[in-house]
This record gives sequence, structure tokens and C-alpha cells, in this order.
Amino acid sequence: MATLPSTIEFTEITVCRNIMYKSFFKPLFDWLISFVAIIILIPLFLVVALAIKLDSPGPVFFCQERLGRLGRVFNIYKFRSMRNDIYIPVGSVIVYENDPRITRVGKFIRKTSIDELPQLFNIIKGEMSFIGPRPPVTNFPKKYNEYSEEEKVRFYVKPGLSGLVQVRQREINDWNLNIPVDLEYVRNYSFFYDLRLFICSVLIFFRTDNIYTRM
Repeated sequence: MATLPSTIEFTEITVCRNIMYKSFFKPLFDWLISFVAIIILIPLFLVVALAIKLDSPGPVFFCQERLGRLGRVFNIYKFRSMRNDIYIPVGSVIVYENDPRITRVGKFIRKTSIDELPQLFNIIKGEMSFIGPRPPVTNFPKKYNEYSEEEKVRFYVKPGLSGLVQVRQREINDWNLNIPVDLEYVRNYSFFYDLRLFICSVLIFFRTDNIYTRM
């Protein structure tokens, strides 16, 4: 008669599975899904790129330095949603509803999160994951060396296209609220945890609440 594994053995099996997922399967799934998604979304990318060029002068893409895993700096990609002829201070990340800097096309792609889709290329490059804490800019809410050791735990994983914060509250620009949620994710994530967040992220993709800072 087969015996059931002990609690210690079961825990060891679970830990090994999580290590395999975090070090091998999660990056593999990220690459494969993003590659397929880019192929499928090429027509949408072309339409959005054309709309941006017709709507206002400037580049199609917006690039900005962000903090990635272990505080490494990388360039994040987005579709440009703001005017290119208005000066934006370096590190300025607060955007308000009816912000005059936002273009007509920009309003739509920000509300539908289409502006975030170029980050699929960040995932292909291994700089981001589908699920994880959102990457902050290099100097907001603070520089990497100004985070406490507890807060730096959020940088133990790759930043995500979506995450626990976005599923719970979309885009709340209050890092005092967001960082504890990010820490909760880092300490608990697993294959099924990520799968649930991935499904929830797809379901709320077109939700338009909480995308701007309230004045």
C-alpha cells in the first residue's frame, strides 16, 4: 500500500516546484506568450502607430528609464500618448484627467491600456514579465538606494506588465499603498498565483477607472 508523503516531504516538493517555476518556466512562458501576442497584435500595432502619427507630430513610441530587477535600469516602451511639443520635466510621472499634454489618440489608448502593449518587447528582451510589480521611474517615488531593505524586496523579481496592484486597484498613484501590495506578491507568487492574476488582468484590460491622479 502506497504511503502518503510526510508534511516535510510535501513542503520540499512544493519548494522545488516553485524554484523551477520562478527560474525556468516563468521566463519561458513570458517569452513564448509575448512572442505569440506580438505576432497576433501586429495589425493593431500598425493601426495605433498610424493614428499616433496622424494625430500629432512626434515619435510613435515613448521610452523612459525605469528600475528593473535588483534595481537595474532599463528603457520601458509605450505608445506615445502625450504631445511631443510640450516640455515635460525629467521624472514627471503624474498625469491628470483632461491633462492638456494628452493627445486625442492618447486618451483612448491610455483608457484601454493599449499604450502599454509595446512592453511585450521588454518581456521578449527579458527585462520584464507579464506579472510582477510595476517598474518605477529611476527617481520617483525615490532613487533605488533610498528604498529601505524591506522595500527593496519588491525588486527581487522582474517588473510586470500587470500585477497584484493593477488587479486590485488599477493605477493608484500612491506608492505608500502600492509597495506593501508589491511585497505581498513577491512573497506569495507561484504558477497558480500568476495564472490567476494573468486571467484577471486580461478581464480588466479595458477597465477605465483609476487611470489618472485625482486633483
